[in-house]
Amino acid sequence: MSISPTTDTPRATLVLALGNPLMGDDGLGAAVLARLREAWEWASDVELVDGETWGLRLLPLVEDAGRLLLIDAIDVGAAPGTMVSLEGPELPRVLRGKTSSHEVDLGDVLALAELRGAMPPTLRALGAQPACVAFGAPLSEALAGIVSPLAEAARLQLADWGHAARAREARVRA
Repeated sequence: MSISPTTDTPRATLVLALGNPLMGDDGLGAAVLARLREAWEWASDVELVDGETWGLRLLPLVEDAGRLLLIDAIDVGAAPGTMVSLEGPELPRVLRGKTSSHEVDLGDVLALAELRGAMPPTLRALGAQPACVAFGAPLSEALAGIVSPLAEAARLQLADWGHAARAREARVRA
């Protein structure tokens, strides 16, 4: 875990879900984040945040993170529902010009953090190729089927970074 430049306290690992659930597959990040919260209990050094379409308001969160795990629909031109895992320097380039409703795309936020010398030392994005980004559409079948596997991939990534989660007991519904 990295140390904050202004204190000797460890910086948290930030799981940042992005996108707009009102725009079909752009809501993938929120769906995966809900699954992460529902299925597992996390230690206080893991911060789960729904970044929605916050744009530049995400910059302080990104700059304060010791590790950053992004969850989003990521258009890489693959078949809909294809899981995507990216890390490091390619992220700002790949995340620019998204076909979503983000007011400022995350690529711009990451580029600004890098320009300011405040990019998190560890950065990874997990997501899936969207099929349909349209107002009022639900998650496509391809992305609805990837929510649990993507949440598991996020859990495994966090475990690899030293953040074990405790599974929540299944709730019995009457």
